[in-house]
Amino acid sequence: MRTLPALGLALALLGLAGPALADPPAAGIPAPGPLARPTAEAQQRLAERLRRLEEDGLDPHAYGVPEDAQALADPAGYQAALQRAALLALTDLLHGRVTSLPNRPDIRRDTAALPMGPWLARLAAAPEPAAVIDRAALLPPGTAALKRALAAARARVAAGGWPAVPAGSDTLEPGAVDPVRVPALRARLAASDPLVPPTGDDTYDEALVAAMKRFQEAEALEPDGRVGRLSFAALNRPAEVAVRQLRAALDQRRAAGPAPTERHIEVNVAHQRLQVIERDRVLLEMAVIVGKSARATPMMRVRLTSVQFNPPWGVPERNAREDLLPRFRRDPRAMMEKGFRVFSYVEGQRVEIDPMTIDWQTVNPQRFPYIIRQDAGDTNALGRIKFVMPNTEAIYMHDTPDRHLFRRPDRAFSSGCIRLERPLELLDLVLEGAAGWNRGQVQRVLDSRQTTAVTAPRSLPVRLHYTTAVVEGNEVRLRPDIYGLDAAYVRAMDSTRARVAQR
Repeated sequence: MRTLPALGLALALLGLAGPALADPPAAGIPAPGPLARPTAEAQQRLAERLRRLEEDGLDPHAYGVPEDAQALADPAGYQAALQRAALLALTDLLHGRVTSLPNRPDIRRDTAALPMGPWLARLAAAPEPAAVIDRAALLPPGTAALKRALAAARARVAAGGWPAVPAGSDTLEPGAVDPVRVPALRARLAASDPLVPPTGDDTYDEALVAAMKRFQEAEALEPDGRVGRLSFAALNRPAEVAVRQLRAALDQRRAAGPAPTERHIEVNVAHQRLQVIERDRVLLEMAVIVGKSARATPMMRVRLTSVQFNPPWGVPERNAREDLLPRFRRDPRAMMEKGFRVFSYVEGQRVEIDPMTIDWQTVNPQRFPYIIRQDAGDTNALGRIKFVMPNTEAIYMHDTPDRHLFRRPDRAFSSGCIRLERPLELLDLVLEGAAGWNRGQVQRVLDSRQTTAVTAPRSLPVRLHYTTAVVEGNEVRLRPDIYGLDAAYVRAMDSTRARVAQR
């Protein structure tokens, strides 16, 4: 839980506590001055605003907002309860409902840069305290667009969700006639695209294909008009999922720590994109491949310190037994031709074993007895360049020979590391200023086939973060919650309900 100013002091600022309850003024919190007592109407507007905290992604029931009837039955108690609710809501709107989560170092609050003292003073002095709540709610960048998207998502949920589109067993192709799926697709697209006529025949015609392409582009899918597995999944994604994602996005932005002013690398794992940023200017952006859901890329803050050319691959045990063992069973010679070598320990010494002499069918994957290594080369899983950023998870960024995967809209295929669409362009920025290093020298080192390491002239901060909702201009783009981290975040927001109401 976050550290709040003493409740007595806060209430004293609000004019609700006597001298015996108030603590001495704390550093950074001004002594209360003349208070503008809100009128009864202003207090009612404050209560109404607090009951609308769901528009900010918060649960109004968590704050103990008093009922209007209490204002007549117990005016003093009503005012005290109302101001307590306002204090708690203001704190969550400014500093975030969730302070931290396990394994989420990408979420970092800078509450010191947003001290509560001045805001408490504003709330105490405001003749219209609801306006202070409004101002705090809109403080983080992108909030207005996210709130509009959240309102639309809630309205869709209230309307019963999106019309369902049966997936069927095959891809719906442009020009196809389908009396079941085409009308359902038309109804679904018309619900979110005003350009789609709500009625038509059973043909997947040009106008409907164009609407489907617009939908696919908005979902970061291949805008080809073909409705396959991924498109059907996006069409049928429950509206409640978007509500969860937008609630998480709103809260994560509150009191978010500032980005480094130096050149740094941001990898949005959910959107599968990398950016190199310097002083708010994007120097490079590219697609990346991230970990599959069963081997999720961990969130982290690290520094990129060096580059390795022609890297060998020391295969992790899990990859060896789950991914490579079936391939050795099928064709050990083909594995040898791809540079894979097999080692074992004999009397404490590591010795190499000919893969052709091993009965791979009898190898127990639960007790995998070998060490697998892949030599540097064109078929190496790490490609020709590896970017080293020391961490305890053995995660790094690297080239890949599987270039075709970057054409896929969903790129969660790796075992956790980050595969780069344009590693040479990242290399240019990482080695900028390194004496003697240019594209010509890089190519000579790559052509040598020798493993070579180079220290970066300056280490670069790297943040692997998980942000499913991205604001671009006035538009919000959502990507699927592939690891379920937004769902976990919202559970944390809601699980603190009782503690928040009592603090």
